[in-house]
Amino acid sequence: MELLILVLVGAIIVTAVADRKGMQPALVIIVIALGVSFIPGMPHVELDSEILLTVVLPPLLYSAALGFSFPNFLRNIKPILGLGVAMVVVTAFAVGLIASLLIPEFTFLLALLLGAIVAPPDAVTAVAIGRKLGLPKRLMAILTGESLVNDAAALSLFAIAISQIANTHAFIENPLLLFGYNAVLGPVVGAVLGFLTLWIRKHLKNPALETVQGFVVPFAAYLAAEHLHASGVLAVVMAGFVVGTASVHAGYQTRLQERYVWHSVDVLLEAFVFAYIGLQLRFIIEDLREARESLAHIAFVSVIVLLVVLLVRPLCVFVMFGRGVVSRRIERAVNVDVHASPRRSGGRHRWAERKNGDGLLGRWRERIDNRPLTWQESLVVGWTGMRGVVTLAAAAGIPMVLENGDPFPERSAIQAVAFVVAVGTILIQSPTLPWLINRLNLHNEDEERYDQEQTARAERIANVVAEVVIADFVANPPAGLDDDTVAYIQETVARQSKDAEEMPDPEAHTARAEAFGRLYRDVLAAQRESLVENRDNGAIEDEAVRAMLERLDLQEAGLSARLDSRL
Repeated sequence: MELLILVLVGAIIVTAVADRKGMQPALVIIVIALGVSFIPGMPHVELDSEILLTVVLPPLLYSAALGFSFPNFLRNIKPILGLGVAMVVVTAFAVGLIASLLIPEFTFLLALLLGAIVAPPDAVTAVAIGRKLGLPKRLMAILTGESLVNDAAALSLFAIAISQIANTHAFIENPLLLFGYNAVLGPVVGAVLGFLTLWIRKHLKNPALETVQGFVVPFAAYLAAEHLHASGVLAVVMAGFVVGTASVHAGYQTRLQERYVWHSVDVLLEAFVFAYIGLQLRFIIEDLREARESLAHIAFVSVIVLLVVLLVRPLCVFVMFGRGVVSRRIERAVNVDVHASPRRSGGRHRWAERKNGDGLLGRWRERIDNRPLTWQESLVVGWTGMRGVVTLAAAAGIPMVLENGDPFPERSAIQAVAFVVAVGTILIQSPTLPWLINRLNLHNEDEERYDQEQTARAERIANVVAEVVIADFVANPPAGLDDDTVAYIQETVARQSKDAEEMPDPEAHTARAEAFGRLYRDVLAAQRESLVENRDNGAIEDEAVRAMLERLDLQEAGLSARLDSRL
């Protein structure tokens, strides 16, 4: 335990230094850890594979799903499934074929097991780099969505190969039926737990308890699904989608707390995982020597498998999604007839942007989502194949013995090759990906213009709602306020709702302060309600609504802090 804490603290320190120097934390951590592993007397930091899969993987997946737009996932479902499922299968069989030819001791099932272990990329690093360098949102959506489903496909292949090699009894003997069972029941379990979480939150009404409850969800979803022999990965992802999509109805304190808490968890776990990977090198070599494997031959095979992994992905990406080899511009949406219509319903202020009947906005969205990737985009997607925690955990999860008690064949060789592939992809692709993105100049003017339009649409909704609520306040002011006070509150709230740079500092325990706080909160509540209504009606993108809600949450947090400090 003390050693694990030291590893974690060291990884955090390296991450902080790398961030300050503008370097990639994952790359720096793994290089330092590789060197540290050879320090004389350095003990073996080893965790059971079940701990990696049940403690590290679920929160990382859940956090990604919470912040990912489910409508965006659905609109990019074809490339996501192509990369997250088809690509995993193709990579596993390609590696299996090559490994079975290079290592005579490998049966095809053993080689396929190796393929399943090294097949799933960990898009965490790629997404972080892409976000920092401003990758187009569609590529970010594809890479994020892939990372949410590829682990499930790889682990299903892994389980099938293990059961065939070790002659263990599988829950469903037919591999295809077992794969389908995992893929269907996993999301169902996640959805059930997600809606159960939302129901519990309605009764808690306590931001701290709601945030704490959120920590339980990914582990509960994963374990519940695995207990039913379904995909724990897909269960966690679906639970994250359900809770994340409904987070717009939660209190602002809950949203703010979850946003920053889960970001901290991501940084912590990612730093630990890369440090843990690097620290295994010396002990992988020692295991090979104990198994009397030829280090030179295993090193040669590892390099070949690494090259296969690096080449298969870009080739498949161009075959699957690169039909538009020459970039073509997207037709811009025009003549969208947008009308502002303030109205009241059931005592609530609402405002909606309505599309004209020809549905141009919807068809424009469809053109964005279904257009072929350009060769530049295909190249970037093809080069984002770094391996990570799933590869490491799966390799460690190979059983020591078979069902009959014999040692598991070629276990140390499989683990060694998997380790080289994981480390090799990180050391090769992580430093070259930023250079590639910068050279290709992937900025999409049409997509950027569309995002700006959606942001402006969200701001218009918020501004019109604020005007309606403030107008109602002026027409029906609270009793006991004179005209000057009403005018002051009207002007202050109107200015603040559009520009949150300067927060007014109302007097304590005065009618004006109470009226100001009440009106401001009414404005924020009405703005949130109208934004969510427009999102649900398809008049505005989910991502634009989430960004505007974050601004409103920060405004209310600032207002509450100011008002509370004056009491």
